[in-house]
Amino acid sequence: MLSEVLLVSAPGKVILHGEHAVVHGKVALAVALNLRTFLRLEPHNNGKVGLNLPNIGVKQVWDVASLQLLDTRFLGQGDVTAPTPEQVEKLKEVAGFPDNCTVTERLAVLAFLYLYLSICRKQRALPSLDIMVWSELPTGAGLGSSAAYSVCLAAALLTACEEIRNPLKDGDHVGRWTEQDLELINKWAFQGERVIHGNPSGVDNAISTWGGALRYQQGKISPLKRPPALQILLTNTKVPRSTKALVAGVRTRLIKFPEIVAPVLTSIDAISLECERVLGEMAAAPAPEQYLVLEELMDMNQHHLNALGVGHASLDQLCQVTLAHGLHSKLTGAGGGGCGITLLKPGLARPKVEATKQALTSCGFDCWETSIGAPGVSIHSAASLDSPVRQALDGL
Repeated sequence: MLSEVLLVSAPGKVILHGEHAVVHGKVALAVALNLRTFLRLEPHNNGKVGLNLPNIGVKQVWDVASLQLLDTRFLGQGDVTAPTPEQVEKLKEVAGFPDNCTVTERLAVLAFLYLYLSICRKQRALPSLDIMVWSELPTGAGLGSSAAYSVCLAAALLTACEEIRNPLKDGDHVGRWTEQDLELINKWAFQGERVIHGNPSGVDNAISTWGGALRYQQGKISPLKRPPALQILLTNTKVPRSTKALVAGVRTRLIKFPEIVAPVLTSIDAISLECERVLGEMAAAPAPEQYLVLEELMDMNQHHLNALGVGHASLDQLCQVTLAHGLHSKLTGAGGGGCGITLLKPGLARPKVEATKQALTSCGFDCWETSIGAPGVSIHSAASLDSPVRQALDGL
């Protein structure tokens, strides 16, 4: 068991193209979003294991001795096993939730306990440690916040238990694990996601593990080679929506109007493939005209998503506000509210970007200027973290 403090981060994600069409076997392009979740793991010898999640108000401590007495055979044998409903029920008994605990808080705690007990049980004794997780990602906005959490937990616990090597060398600011180690991190993170979501696709944890961009089609995930980091505005309309209801609505529309909706889904697929082709070309040397193509593809996809019935007045407003400033946007994720992305071409004048952000904020939206195509899960030296992140992880 390592004795040093570990600082780990992992990115969120946005869907660039292919949302909803992906449910019907088409291609989706997911990209890592450079809003990150940060984790601090500090080993102790105080006989306690603590979890602190200030973003959602979780602060729980367990006695290692009592966890040690658990018969962990209920977790199943083998290296990486999928959590069963029975295992999750058993974990609920162990968790000791406060009475006023929300569903989000419960799921976050269960995912932690599952990964901690599963990964650390190979140790002679379960380790005493404190884990603090702080995130720049809003929860429940379709930006992969739970996957970034699971990836950070898996990476930190595997490293602390010396299942994988700490890649941070003396004098380095940031380290990345080997491909083989990333595979193991991703497998465990997927199990954490299963505790939280039941039956996730695996896209969110994969993009959070490897970063960059990937294509997803019918369960097959493949990375895009060296995609360019694109600057964007990410806007959260803060309009809540049900992904399940929106997906069901598209299916109903497809059954009702097959001759109309099926070609729309095929067209969205073509947009994803064209975007993938352009991003491939941009890896070598991005040219101004390629950014114009990306903008056109965003406009067309947004119209298609409206035709599928997953638009919303708030998203229309977002697109109109950004277009008034000469910028192009589309929804990302389930639609019906939620988030949208706006492409920022290189060389865009600062006043224009600031005016757009101001206009979006005055609509009551949250707005971040960030990038997509960000690096995946990473380990950091304390000096490499911005002071707000350091302060948050230190619990200040």
